Amino acid sequence: MFTSIKRFLIGRPLKSTALGEQKINKTKALAILSSDALSSVAYGPEQILIVLITVGAAALWYSIPIAVGVLFLLTALILSYRQIIYAYPHGGGAYVVSKTNLGVNSGLIAGGSLLVDYILTVAVSVSAGTDAITSAFPSLHGFNVEIAIVFVIFLTLLNLRGVTESASILAYPVYLFVLALFILIAVGLYKILTGDVSQSLHTPIGTPVAGISLFILLRAFASGSSALTGVEAISNAIPNFKEPAPVNAARTLMMMGGLLAILFSGIVTLAYFYGIVPKTEVTVVSQIAEETFGRNFMYFFIQGTTALILILAANTGYSAFPLLAVNLAKDKFIPRMFLVRGDRLGYSNGIIILGLASILLIMAFHAETEHLIPLYAVGVFVPFTLSQTGMMVKWLKEKPAGWIPKFIINTTGALISFTVTIMFFLTKFSQVWSILVFLPIIVWIFHRIKKHYEAVGDQLRLTTCEASPDIKGNVIILPVAGITHVVENSLKYAKSLNPDQIIAVYVAFEREDERKFEEKWKEWQPDVRLVTLHSHYRSILGPLTKFVDTIAHKAKEGDYQVTVVIPQFIPKKGWHNILHNQSSLLIRAYLLYKRDIVISTVPYHLKK
Repeated sequence: MFTSIKRFLIGRPLKSTALGEQKINKTKALAILSSDALSSVAYGPEQILIVLITVGAAALWYSIPIAVGVLFLLTALILSYRQIIYAYPHGGGAYVVSKTNLGVNSGLIAGGSLLVDYILTVAVSVSAGTDAITSAFPSLHGFNVEIAIVFVIFLTLLNLRGVTESASILAYPVYLFVLALFILIAVGLYKILTGDVSQSLHTPIGTPVAGISLFILLRAFASGSSALTGVEAISNAIPNFKEPAPVNAARTLMMMGGLLAILFSGIVTLAYFYGIVPKTEVTVVSQIAEETFGRNFMYFFIQGTTALILILAANTGYSAFPLLAVNLAKDKFIPRMFLVRGDRLGYSNGIIILGLASILLIMAFHAETEHLIPLYAVGVFVPFTLSQTGMMVKWLKEKPAGWIPKFIINTTGALISFTVTIMFFLTKFSQVWSILVFLPIIVWIFHRIKKHYEAVGDQLRLTTCEASPDIKGNVIILPVAGITHVVENSLKYAKSLNPDQIIAVYVAFEREDERKFEEKWKEWQPDVRLVTLHSHYRSILGPLTKFVDTIAHKAKEGDYQVTVVIPQFIPKKGWHNILHNQSSLLIRAYLLYKRDIVISTVPYHLKK
């Protein structure tokens, strides 16, 4: 039944030889890996206006030069990550660059930041999309958490079905959003150029504004730079591309940068000429669409595709998180389970963990994660800064032909990214201070995991381990709860091992039960030694484990091995297990961590 449900939800398993078929082309990659960056157009320009309006409506003209600054940073990041793609074609992005050029801890800070950021990407994006839906249908507002969780489950299942299948489905909404905004920008610019938009709606560029300061401008620039989250995703996901993967990834990155630049600058320009003032109840994009088209089909088309892109922005996390986790797992900083491919050849453990972590975050913050957006943004700009700095170090060390222009690009990106990061800490410390706590903790956990794997390797390696002691014989302990076919089956198995001694152990709660069982056993198996243990507190584990410890201690002195053979019956149907006390499982679980004891479970399958 479970297998049937699993196949229905995620499809039939794929052979390993089909791995090449799961690679994606540039068109699909642009959709699933750019959704996070492109969706930020819906809130990035608004973040600039929210800061500027604190000075006054006259200050909104500063959004134009600030947008130019954001585009300048976007250009530096795109060119830099293009270099990273070719320099590190196996993926890993900021983590690999930082680790290789700046040291392990820098790499772990970058990797840890991005892992957390991808979880935030899913939680924030889905919650933002849910808000857009419940704003259109207010009666659903009380179900924000439930709706957001349903979307996360849907995206998780979709990604478990494989990269190509999820890309095929998710590409349409992304391109519809791009088309909708292109139409909005084109019609809006046409109306501006033809004089349909009054000049009195906006303050002329260059108008002096009282109260404006460099600090406010930098704060607005940092807020607007939140539109650049997701730019690094393509460099993490190079292995998902068809060959030649680096070339296709680089071209996709350039296309994403071009689209983001056009959409971002277009929205900022329209907002300026329309004199849009940010409102809590209506988004900037919604105001622009209403001014351009009125409340007709195009308005609702733009609002609908915007809600969709905000939800589907989460898919960037599903594409990049598992591949980043693979790189960390290869270096033994996170559990090796992240290296395992699932039935559909995707890294399913990473996808599932991301989905579960996002659901927990949504539940913890009741799908109201707006105050996490600064943390979400600074979580990206820390890796931005580290990756740019790492590339600077790379060029200085290697000095290949034509390295100076590359060094200048990375230096520019590093300085601006560092400035944005500092501005986030200065202006929104109450919202981002937690990164100063959890990042050191994450790095410490990474090192502990690595230390564990190294210790396990040292202990398992034949060249470093002590030689195992010789075994002269075997003593078998057989816990019994009665005289049944289950015990008979286990006893036959124990005798087949030709042990030096078999000791059957019966734990009794009443003296009369103890006496009766001894009589029955002597009549049934007179040649097998029976030890009865009386339990004053009605516990089987206590007396049994003490007895096993005693025998094991004596056996060790004579180089004998103690084996505990545990009888266990298996019901025909799985749900029947809840009708039985499962004492054999408890005994096994407890004894498993005892040294110098071998545990063997002998199953007896019931037929009805």
